[in-house]
Amino acid sequence: MDALETAFAEFLREYPAFADTRAIDALRQAEYGRLDARGCVYLDYTGGGLYGDSQLAAHMALLRDNVFGNPHSFNPTSWAATEQVERARAAVLEFFNAPPDEYEVIFTANASGALKIVGESYPFDAGCQYVLTFDNHNSVNGIREFSRGHRAQITYIPLALPDLRVDEAGLLERLALPCPGKHKLFAYPAQSNFSGVQHPLTWIARAQAWGWDVLLDAAAYVPTNRLDLSLWKPDFVPLSFYKMFGYPTGVGCLIARRAALGKLHRPWFAGGTITVASVQGDTHYLAEGAPAFEDGTVNYLALPAVEIGLRHLTNIGMDAIHTRVMCLTGWLLAQLTALHHSNGAPVVRIYGPVDTELRGGTVTMNFYDPQGRFFDHQLIEAEAGALNISVRTGCFCNPGGGETALGISRPELAACFRQAPQRLTFDDFRRCIDNKSTGAVRVSVGLVSNFADVARFVEFATRFVDRTALTM
Repeated sequence: MDALETAFAEFLREYPAFADTRAIDALRQAEYGRLDARGCVYLDYTGGGLYGDSQLAAHMALLRDNVFGNPHSFNPTSWAATEQVERARAAVLEFFNAPPDEYEVIFTANASGALKIVGESYPFDAGCQYVLTFDNHNSVNGIREFSRGHRAQITYIPLALPDLRVDEAGLLERLALPCPGKHKLFAYPAQSNFSGVQHPLTWIARAQAWGWDVLLDAAAYVPTNRLDLSLWKPDFVPLSFYKMFGYPTGVGCLIARRAALGKLHRPWFAGGTITVASVQGDTHYLAEGAPAFEDGTVNYLALPAVEIGLRHLTNIGMDAIHTRVMCLTGWLLAQLTALHHSNGAPVVRIYGPVDTELRGGTVTMNFYDPQGRFFDHQLIEAEAGALNISVRTGCFCNPGGGETALGISRPELAACFRQAPQRLTFDDFRRCIDNKSTGAVRVSVGLVSNFADVARFVEFATRFVDRTALTM
């Protein structure tokens, strides 16, 4: 028995539930064989999911055997396309168990496009509140520019070290503050794409009871966790389908409660969003529901692949995916935190929880030498890449999580930004904050990850034991 087989046997003794997900190993061999054929260790599922061969085959067959036209008409090919779009819309509601009489599905280019709809259309005004946690994705942070433009109050809720969780009591105290007669929007990620922390879904109903509209960023959560919208009822849920099942890219959606959607006021109109528009009459009438927010023609040839992808996940089973990911994540965390230099100093520092309690399969870290000097994260990525191991580095469009984890302070940032009032590249920023790491290494497991993948990364990490950062 070789070292990998021995380690796998020990892993199974520690995580026996992993054996219940053997069907995914067969699926990987049948539909994702390109991974092992190319010797590829893919550990960037939070960046993007992977597609199975059957997804491509089903979608290509549908396109090959049918004729689809622009759905904004009533001819036979348009009706055929419209039927596929509506099937995809219904499949999304069914997958998330979202009551059709309560939720609408608006198709967008990605989660960022869904968030832009909320930001540009939400009724911000003076006295209005926008509250969000530090560890939001930049597309959620960007909504603050719309709110600032309408003189709304913006409040960030900080994270606490070392687990990078929110002080729940402080958050709820802030949400409970009265603000009569004003709109209030609260935004947070179900799972942080920086640390993997999963924030409580119970915050949704608590905030709504105090009059808040709740935006739940589910993009990093739903690829490996079940989100049941008949139990949890956020007002806005943005997501990207490629993060769930890899294909197609360029398609996301906003799942929105009909009552919340009625509060939004679009700042413009486009083709497909109106019932009537007039040049001479200088007026327009918006369509009702989802069509009012789907600018132009939706990606009608790609949308059938959404239904196919959701069916693919359903056939595998979200519970099996979740079990597999958490077993692998637990073992990976234990192995990385056990790595030490000869002088006892840790090789790896994990940013976020070091166990699997209320966290997902995203593990973010930096590597340090025996003297406590960090290894440049970009060089770590390059060295991993030379071994055909795909990881991601940087701050992952999550500056609040990164600043907290890496100990970058407000005064340091202010001094840096004063030096570059107009334009600042990331390389300039790295030089400005020159005594600290300005990024990290992120490993994420997902749909068809296996033990060999995480074992290969742990083997890679051992290369840095007793190695000095000065050599890189």
